[in-house]
Amino acid sequence: MARKIFVNLPIKEMKRSQEFFRALGFSFNPQFTNEQGACMVISEDIFAMLLVEPFFQTFIKKPISDAKKATEVLVCLSCESRAEVDELVKKARAAGGTVPNAPQDHGFMYGHGFEDLDGHVWELVWMDPSHVQAQA
Repeated sequence: MARKIFVNLPIKEMKRSQEFFRALGFSFNPQFTNEQGACMVISEDIFAMLLVEPFFQTFIKKPISDAKKATEVLVCLSCESRAEVDELVKKARAAGGTVPNAPQDHGFMYGHGFEDLDGHVWELVWMDPSHVQAQA
């Protein structure tokens, strides 16, 4: 069985957050989605659990960071092409997200990103497959 990752993120408003990520083309697994948490499907093995802040707080003893004031994590997703990077950033902006940085073009690697409605940073990157060496 492949290892899966579930990134848990605190959010303020469930409906608004789901609408934002649906506008970017992501779906939610209804089996693990309710008014307290939503399981956003990123890929077959990668999920983001969007948890309303009071529910998120039940899993931790420390206070929840305000992602609009400080960055604790960068969520980075690979994309199939430069065009997909640009398209996701465009969709994020149109859905109410912010785009604090310019794209970075390193020739073999291209990246850009956005902040979601709660201030979480999502980096998007495309790497030219001919420059990625297989690991033994």
